[in-house]
Amino acid sequence: MNCFTVRKSIQRAVGLLFVLTFFSCNAPEPKTSVESGDNEYYVAAYIWPSCHHDERFGDMLWPEGTGEWEVIKKGNKRFDGHYQPRQPLWGYELDDDPQVMEKWIDTATDHGVNVFVFDWYWFGEGPFLESALNNGFLKAKNKDKMQFYLMWANHDVKRNYWNVHKFKEDDSLLWDGAVDWDNFKIIVDRVITQYFKQPNYLKFDGKPLFSIFSIDNLLQSFGGSVEETRKALDYFREEVKKAGFPGLHIQWNQGGGSIMSKEAATRFSDRVNQMGFNSVALYNMGGLNEDYLVYGTNSVNIRTQMDSILDVPLFPCVSIGWDDTPRFPAKGIHDVVHYHNTPESFAALLSKAKKYADSHPEQPRLITINAWNEWVEGSYLLPDMLNGFGYLEAVERVIKEDYDPYTE
Repeated sequence: MNCFTVRKSIQRAVGLLFVLTFFSCNAPEPKTSVESGDNEYYVAAYIWPSCHHDERFGDMLWPEGTGEWEVIKKGNKRFDGHYQPRQPLWGYELDDDPQVMEKWIDTATDHGVNVFVFDWYWFGEGPFLESALNNGFLKAKNKDKMQFYLMWANHDVKRNYWNVHKFKEDDSLLWDGAVDWDNFKIIVDRVITQYFKQPNYLKFDGKPLFSIFSIDNLLQSFGGSVEETRKALDYFREEVKKAGFPGLHIQWNQGGGSIMSKEAATRFSDRVNQMGFNSVALYNMGGLNEDYLVYGTNSVNIRTQMDSILDVPLFPCVSIGWDDTPRFPAKGIHDVVHYHNTPESFAALLSKAKKYADSHPEQPRLITINAWNEWVEGSYLLPDMLNGFGYLEAVERVIKEDYDPYTE
């Protein structure tokens, strides 16, 4: 190699180093906290982390070693035109594989989904189904593109709920979602240390967001007492402050929902205030009906009622559908959303949720979607063999491209 060639090679290397240094220094830092008055939309899709082999209980629940794919593959038609079994476009990928999670993160953020909400379990005095988060998401090379938070799924589980093929008609209680004080303290320490301290954990004004699914089981954990439960949540807040955060944002997750009587609505609102919850969200939008258009209308009515009685932020939820027949042999056509269940109908409903978020500028523009991968419940954004990327493209149109079906 002559001197001229060497000199040109050095110049190219120096130039490349300058470009890399310039862009790395000027690249925007990933946002670590949602601040008051933030106008960005936070579109959060729930992740049901069941499709991998759980180290503690996998052999008992899903002995084939692929988690709940074992059940999803066995879904069967209950009526003409019933879409079962569900067929994922990308095949039966394991959710604790970081390369799978990297693809999910890229696909989600490309289409306007920028938060994952992980269902998080604590059964038998230990964690359950954590690997999708620990080994999948947190080991993904591109994890900083996506924020996340936890929803403590502290509901009860019957033996045949997650694998009716193995447990048949045995509906005895496998796990009680309530915990004692000792386990609650372990949970608090675990989520603060392992998750809240992650730079991409979702925070409101610097406060980590933690959602709780079953308020009844939370109360049962502390003797059914609202006062004792408030003490437990205040303990949680103090431990979070000791860890260096300004506080904790605790979210009541309503699960589904329905129109409440006046008495039930008052009791609901009072409990939210008495236990000191900071916001309310839903796991699915509530108001289930065979017709997606009726389902959506019901959900908007439920949201309107909840908005009218709450003193804390309510975050809108949009579901994609509902079909949990793979878990329940007796369910049929009347238990499934099967009319007008299309990406277009979903886009129209998502647009309504976006308008709701816009009408509440005093709170973060958080919209939850059920779900990212609830294959066994027929509600997922991930591409499948029927709709392809239709639901993801619907999110992109509404959130990123400002599509409004009511003005088109």
